Amino acid sequence: MGLLEDKARARLFYKYLSTVYDTINPFVWNDRMRNQALEWFDADRDDRVLDVGSGTGFATEGLLNHVDEVYALDQSVDQMEHAFAKFGKRGKVTFHRGDAERLPFKDDTFDKVWSSGSIEYWPDPVAALREFNRVTKPGGTVLVVGPDYPKNRVFQRLADAIMLFYDAEEAERMFREAGFEEMDHYVQQRAPGTPRAITTVARATDADAADAADGRSESSASGRLSRIPFL
Repeated sequence: MGLLEDKARARLFYKYLSTVYDTINPFVWNDRMRNQALEWFDADRDDRVLDVGSGTGFATEGLLNHVDEVYALDQSVDQMEHAFAKFGKRGKVTFHRGDAERLPFKDDTFDKVWSSGSIEYWPDPVAALREFNRVTKPGGTVLVVGPDYPKNRVFQRLADAIMLFYDAEEAERMFREAGFEEMDHYVQQRAPGTPRAITTVARATDADAADAADGRSESSASGRLSRIPFL
């Protein structure tokens, strides 16, 4: 487990990062990458959408271009304060402070669930993905963006020491273990030589299928991997 895959350390980290997050984030995850992911997400205006790990609201802002209301959940008070400044505490964004691994919502509450730049901090990502599957209506879209595993061995060691980095094969394993059956994986990158993001777009299954996944042996990877050209 990496240094920041600890909730208390992650909260402390974001207490300080929140002050500069909106300045540095575009160097890793910019408008073009977000907008491409929003096309894959394919939300309808009246969809009920949850943004997990919503942070300062960069993804939330993009989502509001496609839907009328967003439910935003984060565990960092400091990140949420910056989001409050953008959207207000009451309005098109309904805020919840909570944990991705224990979502405070009933089964099948949302049409779609989005999470970008959060999975790398979850101590148990499969548990969180099971929660995503649980709160999403069967057939609804679940989109998760995380950091793609580096190819360089030196950077691999550094990545492993800090937080979760993963490739398409590992994404496939995690999503299938969480009960998902249909998914595609896309690698996005701002420019050559910059950090890559891996975006998984999956379809939620019903509760019985998700429960059955707990008892299945690991399936062979069959999701598709695409690399997105620079624009």
